[in-house]
Parts: sequence; structure tokens; C-alpha cells
Amino acid sequence: MNYKNSVIDADAHVVETERVWDYLEGSEKKYRPTLMVSPDNPKRQIWVLDGENLGNKFPSPDEQESEAHLKRFGREVGTPVAARELSNVEQRLKHMDELGIDVQVMFNSLWITPLTGRADAEIALSWAWNRWLADVWKLGHDRLRWTCVVPALTPQAAVEQIRFAKEHGAVGVTMRPFERERMMTDRFYYPIYEEAQRLDIPVTVHLGNGSPELFKLMTNEAGGGFSTFRVPTVTACYALIMSEIPRLFPQLRWGFIEVSSQWVPWVIHEAMRRSLGSARPITRDCLREHNIYVSTQSDDDFEYILSYAGEGNLVIGTDYGHGDTSSELNAIARFQAMANLSAEVKRKILFDNPKALYGL
Repeated sequence: MNYKNSVIDADAHVVETERVWDYLEGSEKKYRPTLMVSPDNPKRQIWVLDGENLGNKFPSPDEQESEAHLKRFGREVGTPVAARELSNVEQRLKHMDELGIDVQVMFNSLWITPLTGRADAEIALSWAWNRWLADVWKLGHDRLRWTCVVPALTPQAAVEQIRFAKEHGAVGVTMRPFERERMMTDRFYYPIYEEAQRLDIPVTVHLGNGSPELFKLMTNEAGGGFSTFRVPTVTACYALIMSEIPRLFPQLRWGFIEVSSQWVPWVIHEAMRRSLGSARPITRDCLREHNIYVSTQSDDDFEYILSYAGEGNLVIGTDYGHGDTSSELNAIARFQAMANLSAEVKRKILFDNPKALYGL
């Protein structure tokens, strides 16, 4: 397709509604969650299945909250309800035009934490979500690409869903950095990585935490999402660099999404230092060597980060549909206006790099 703006939003979201579960088929319908008012917060809703809390319906900001966010942080976060929930795909595309975005790569909102400990239920819920996004892709004129969710409790079942997703517009396989008692580098997940490499589709490690125990341990009043989500995601990137996985799956691409990129120099420095004298020392160029891409934020220290990450492994996104510390609808415009970055570097981060990461 022809790109008007040469801009790929590397991190956008959908907010799940009850319509997602209309995609449960046959015997899967017994796993249909329902929405209930949260007992802890009457303004929030939670998804419930057979008495099990699957997680929150993502609380996108209303107009008043969006205005307050813009006033406090200078970041726009307000999005039309029908656009972020994808009940009106054309409205989403129109809003993208207004933001100067050619393509959005969409991530889920519900799978940031684990849904259920029941493998059969997880398989069914993942199928429903992936079928839903497959239909959205058909309506999106190839501008709404997506990353599939997988039943992490059963990697062999995940393989079938990855194949379906790849055939229906998906450009990534989303993994959480931790899943229950395992990190994403565990050999348990190698069938997922083997299939992703075979299909030439990247593994996208979006900010998240699939370990209830770790989440509880890391929760604190000061840390918020930094402790519970960002730290585990950065830890997983370090573990990936130090693991055997880049050697076992040398063609597989990786994306670490929505954790800014300020940590990249620290992680690379630590990996280099701790691998000195080993059979395979880590180099300063390890992101390129291991096909690892990292999403940035507009207030990152690009000069410092680029000195470690290089120009070919950074991307940027808006976090469309959310309203947290990572969200910034005007991220693209603010990035394009930066005076200390060359036009070539901007083009790479806005277009060339996400195009390479997602195989667009």
C-alpha cells in the first residue's frame, strides 16, 4: 500500500468489550466471561468467569480525565470510544489520519495480566480475541495490523493460533515477560518461538506481568506500574540477551514494547560486563545482532540511547486507547519536531525500523 505519512505506530491498543466473546464458537461458549462492577471500585468493571476474576475492563480516560492528563503532563490521551473499542473501524482510521499515522500495530488490553489458570478456558478466550482481530483487519484496509494473544499455559495449542493469526493480518506474537512460575526464556515456550521463526513473525514482549505471585510481591504504593510491569519486562530482555535463545532462533525478531528505552544502555552495559571472558561475550551491538527492537517515548534521552541501541533498533508508539504514563497521542508530532535528531534517524524510528520489526 502507499503510505501518506511514512509513519507506523508501533504500539496501539484495542479495549475489549463484550463483543469479543461473540467469537467463541461451539463448546467454547461455556467460557464466555461477564462484566461485573468491581467490589473494590464502583467506577471499574471486571471480567468474571465462573466466579474467577479475569481482570479489569481497561479503564480508558473520559473527556474530563483526558483534559486533566493533558494539563498535567502535556500528553494527549483522549480517543473516541468507538475507535478504541473498534465498534467503528472507519472512525479509527479517520482518527489515524488526523494523527498522521499510516499503520497501527494493535495490542490487547486484557492480556497484560494473566486471565485464568485454566488451560481450556485460556485456549478458548485466546481464540475469540484472535478471531475478532482477524475480522477487524479485514475491515481496516491493511492499516490495522495486530499482534495475536496466545494460550501460554499450552504452547502446542498456541502454535495453531499463531498460524491462524499470521494468515489473518497479525504481525506479532505477544508474550508476557513472566508467566506463572516461568520467565519467557524458559524452554517450555520454545515451540512458540520455533513456529514464530518459521512463519517470519516477531515475538512482541509488551509491558505486562503474567505471574500473580510476582505481581503481588512487586506491588507498592510508590512504584505503581513501574515495579509490577516495567521492571519485569526489562528483566526479561536482559535474560533474553544472555540466554541461548538468540543462537537457537537466529532469524527470530523480538520487540520490547511500552517500557520506554531509557534502560537500554544499562542492560547492554550489564550484559557486556557480565559476559566478559565467556565463550560468547555480549557486544555493544547486541540489539542488532539479536534482532531486538525497543519502543521509545518522546521524552527519552535519544542521544544517549542511540549510542548503545544504534539507529536501526528503535521504534515509537502512541499507546492509543490508554491513558497511563506511556500514553501519548501526540508522540509522533512531538518526535517529528525534535531539533536534535536528523531526518534520517526520525525516518528510521517512525517507519523503517517498525516496518522491519513487524515485517510490513
